Amino acid sequence: GAVDPYFKGQANIVMQIGRGGETRVEVEEAFFQTTSLPCNLELKGGQYFTAFGRLNSQHPHAWDFADQPIVNGIFLGPDGLRSQGAQLSYLLPTPWYSVLMASIQNSAGETAFSFRNRGDGNMFFGRMTVDRGVRGVGDLLFTPRWENSVDLDDEQTVVLGTSAAFGPNDTSARSMTQLYGADFYYKWKSAHAHGGFPFVKWQTEAMYRRYEAGPDPVLPEEIFQDWGVYSQLVWGFSKGWTAGLRGDYLNMDSSSFTSDIQRADRWRVSPNLTWYPSEFSKIRLQYNHDEIAPSFLLGGRHADSVFLQFEFLLGSHGAHKF
Repeated sequence: GAVDPYFKGQANIVMQIGRGGETRVEVEEAFFQTTSLPCNLELKGGQYFTAFGRLNSQHPHAWDFADQPIVNGIFLGPDGLRSQGAQLSYLLPTPWYSVLMASIQNSAGETAFSFRNRGDGNMFFGRMTVDRGVRGVGDLLFTPRWENSVDLDDEQTVVLGTSAAFGPNDTSARSMTQLYGADFYYKWKSAHAHGGFPFVKWQTEAMYRRYEAGPDPVLPEEIFQDWGVYSQLVWGFSKGWTAGLRGDYLNMDSSSFTSDIQRADRWRVSPNLTWYPSEFSKIRLQYNHDEIAPSFLLGGRHADSVFLQFEFLLGSHGAHKF
């Protein structure tokens, strides 16, 4: 809500029940934003999802699929890239919507997955990790982003974005990680739409990661150059009904010295069908077929998954970012 004429605040608190029945409460986001800075500037500070790509800054209930794409989970982490810090945004004086963002955040923890993340049992990509700490500004996470939105006509909109993230990782005292991303979003909505239907949404993201895996007592230094992409199409074909199809591909550099199940190439195809009884609830059925490339330890394998998702909203709920 609003704090005063100069600030507003937002918090998202997550409660989860684990497999063993234990309850965990987590501060997913808690930040302030300015509302009246001059020169088209906006400042955000606190704990927040990093503005990297299109999907990362969205909460799971806003996703068009029950799960996130492979490349997001492997590069940005299963809980998304988020941490504590500050972000400055500048709305450019252009005829179309164009905004530059720059963020500086804490680079440590599970939610900074490709950066200062100690990994399970202090192991990441088959290497022992170290707690390198923060020795200076260079040990923080820097994330610039440029986003543009253009209305092609009254029915069609295109959003283009480019992102990068630079920071240290915990495989040695000097190892660094670089992430680069590009995203594309297209939406068509009929000028005669009823309740927002019919519509078509097409969203694609591609990411590249350069990961410096430092030496440990057994393994020498390596540099992994990984990339991945997903593309998804959602068709709102009738009021309250949508059909979606997503394709994922992940390419991981093989290590010359160790075999890590997390470094296997893979692809996935995911169709789904969603029914919205109202704007406050939805029921979704989704199927995933995964193919995972052969590795030294495990042969090629596949997995099939079915999701049945039910969601409802209570109380006031602000509009989602377009």
